[in-house]
Amino acid sequence: MAEEAAPPRVGVIWSLEARADLRAIERKTAMQILGCVDRYLSTRVGDVKKLKPPQSGLRLRCGEFRVFFDPKGETAVEITGVRNRKDAYR
Repeated sequence: MAEEAAPPRVGVIWSLEARADLRAIERKTAMQILGCVDRYLSTRVGDVKKLKPPQSGLRLRCGEFRVFFDPKGETAVEITGVRNRKDAYR
């Protein structure tokens, strides 16, 4: 039984807004979010959905938080925001 090859790793570009969002979150929770993002990017497994207009991009669910990102070709993603689920879509 052969194991499937892991998908190629991609680069991550953090927008200034996303960096500020992450810094505003409690350290333990922020580390869990970073772990969730890393796990998704290394395995492509996670609760990801395409956003409906007028929003664009994708969102990754990480517990109580949502990570918003846009694919930049095959080799990179840009994380555009990290928000609590209660404030994520306002």
